[in-house]
Amino acid sequence: MHALIYAICALSALSCAVLLLNRYVRTRFRLLLWSGLCFAGLTLNNALVMVDRIVLPQVDLSTIRLSTTLIALLLLVYGLIVDRGQP
Repeated sequence: MHALIYAICALSALSCAVLLLNRYVRTRFRLLLWSGLCFAGLTLNNALVMVDRIVLPQVDLSTIRLSTTLIALLLLVYGLIVDRGQP
């Protein structure tokens, strides 16, 4: 059951990343780029959660998972502060 929930979380983050980056390619609105990159990082984080909890439960990947989340969120914060939604 846990594997199914982790997979759904990863797939939903991946679909958000694909949709945001696809829209960025069409419109070149830069906030979509930063949001898409953030969700791509969150997809990686969700995949690492699945590896950490199901595939390799004896190995602690929490530092790597938290680092990917931090990088993903910093990308979004950078886009919000520096670009301020400018095209």
